[in-house]
Amino acid sequence: MMNNTSKKPFNFPPGTVVRGKWYKQIYTIVKELGYGANGIVYLVQGTSGYQALKMSDSNVSITSEVNVLKSFSKVQGAPLGPKLLAVDDWEYRGQKIHFYVMEYIQGTDLLSFVQSKGFSWTGVLIAQLLTDLERIHKEGWVFGDLKPENLIVTGPPYRIRCIDVGGTTINGRAIKEFTEFFDRGYWVGGSRRAEPSYDLFSVGMILINLAYPGRFTKSGNGNMQQLRKAIGSKDQLKKFEGSILDALEGKFQSASDMRISLLNGLSHSQPVQQPKSKPKVSRPVSTSPHVNSSATHSRYQNHRNKKSSHFLETVLVVMIVSLLYVLYIYGELM
Repeated sequence: MMNNTSKKPFNFPPGTVVRGKWYKQIYTIVKELGYGANGIVYLVQGTSGYQALKMSDSNVSITSEVNVLKSFSKVQGAPLGPKLLAVDDWEYRGQKIHFYVMEYIQGTDLLSFVQSKGFSWTGVLIAQLLTDLERIHKEGWVFGDLKPENLIVTGPPYRIRCIDVGGTTINGRAIKEFTEFFDRGYWVGGSRRAEPSYDLFSVGMILINLAYPGRFTKSGNGNMQQLRKAIGSKDQLKKFEGSILDALEGKFQSASDMRISLLNGLSHSQPVQQPKSKPKVSRPVSTSPHVNSSATHSRYQNHRNKKSSHFLETVLVVMIVSLLYVLYIYGELM
């Protein structure tokens, strides 16, 4: 689990230089991104810019995650997880530390994004997630540790991406990593066997988490009754209620089935809009007699001013012509 409940496997400060033993690439640690039972992830500065580096003292864990990323890279369509960039070892004070370097996916975690942009984004993003899960499941993998912290929203255009593949497990095996709030075994005592229905249970809990950002703990045995009550207490979840309950009860055969149910719930929840009548074209009519009379008076006054101006111009021209004529006669007499 990439969370803060387990002990940090390493604690390297910013500025620490990681030098690959085999390929001699150098990575400078910028900051810590997260840690869990199987390793710690740092944001590093490499020759190609910012990258994410995961290190562990377990070569088995690193090899397993590298295989997952390689498998994801072969899946057709948009990338599911981060792109694998390098695999190497680092010798530090006599200790061999295994690491791999992957694409640094910049964005906001799903919970923070929904809190910032609004709950209305939930449907389209979860539908995207279910599309990705369908592709993962068809390749024989189960994500396992699905939670908002492992889901990053990039863009715009906004797209959800899966990160931290540490919990990804081959279908049929025992789930390697999980977080209790999203775990089927924690809530209803269901199997922790890696299968599509395990991921879909987690998707249902993610929807609940988006409406309850602080989450909650189970009361008593923590069964479906508590979860049903939590769903029914939030108006935001009403349009997803059927999909969430079916996911929690394991009724979906695939992620595609849940996606269809989710979209149907969204379409049926849209308010019916009454057809708008065709607007009548009419000239604007003022309701103020005072404004109309003022406008009429202004036009009349302008007309009078123009007439006066023309009259004065005519008189002036006549006077000038008369003066010139008098001067001409005077000149002839002289």
